[in-house]
Amino acid sequence: MPGEVRSETGTSFTFKMGYTTMEPTPGLEIATFAAGCFWDVEAAFRRLDGVVATEVGYTGGTSPDPDYEQVCSGTTGYTCAVRIAFDPAVVTYDQLLNLFWEIHNPAQPAEEPYERSMIFYSSEEQKHSAEESRDRLQASGRYHGAQIVTVIVPAARFWKAEEHHQQFYEKCGRSYTATVKYWE
Repeated sequence: MPGEVRSETGTSFTFKMGYTTMEPTPGLEIATFAAGCFWDVEAAFRRLDGVVATEVGYTGGTSPDPDYEQVCSGTTGYTCAVRIAFDPAVVTYDQLLNLFWEIHNPAQPAEEPYERSMIFYSSEEQKHSAEESRDRLQASGRYHGAQIVTVIVPAARFWKAEEHHQQFYEKCGRSYTATVKYWE
């Protein structure tokens, strides 16, 4: 079936095309993260065992059916984000959070409003886990007293980005930045 992905446990998960939401599937959960360029974030999560599907898109704004140019104008309120379908029997939400914190500097304010550090939780359990992990990281001293600026908010409507943004590095074979990446 087009758009269907199977996890290692055999559970299926279907991505609906366009801007509609992913269908919940027994045995799989959804996580949504924003940490700068969504190409980088997606590539990092796709390498993690237990992540069965990803899609990049826009969330947190108010205008209907946004596109990349509108979001990058900084006037829509949207953040570029990655939505992840994962099998919690293989990878936990806490492990996803650990990777999220590792792939960017959550104490550095975004240069652009659409590249904010954000966690969009889908349940009270995810909210609690996200807040606890943020608080542990803040208390660790890793950022030498700088305040973590990551915003933790309820998941909002997610609009899938244009197809050429999906799995971008797999399509073009390289990163657009010169920094070391987890997938290189």
